[in-house]
Amino acid sequence: MSPSGTPTENGKFFQAALDYKHGFREPSRIQVYRKLRKGIWVDMGFYDLIDAYEKNDQKRKVFKFLLKPKIDLNQDDQEYLDMLHNRQIPGEVQKEVYERDRGKCRICGSSDNLHFDHILPFSKGGSSKVASNIQLLCARHNLKKGAKFI
Repeated sequence: MSPSGTPTENGKFFQAALDYKHGFREPSRIQVYRKLRKGIWVDMGFYDLIDAYEKNDQKRKVFKFLLKPKIDLNQDDQEYLDMLHNRQIPGEVQKEVYERDRGKCRICGSSDNLHFDHILPFSKGGSSKVASNIQLLCARHNLKKGAKFI
């Protein structure tokens, strides 16, 4: 609780998880982000908040939340196939590429205005789902490359 007696944001999440666990509501839909480094966050998509518990680490009480990936099963098979081949690069792949390329353009080494680039262009069938087809390029080199193979 906050000093004014209202629940904190974590307290609201905690109560929502317990309400779901006890059958009082549907799970809350949560958008999750992962921090790659200071100031750089990756969208990990949506998850259902399904449980929560408290953990005491000897210094403070910490809330822990359990999340389940949100998958929309109301799509027909064709739409699902289209969803699998899309431009969105999963957060895990972005993190792997960022670490592999050490946060720098693969051509010039710049760490400013970086883009995730498809080595085999997406428009030519390249995948967004594997790190081996994604690289970091600065804006200048990414725009210069376009949909060409380099």
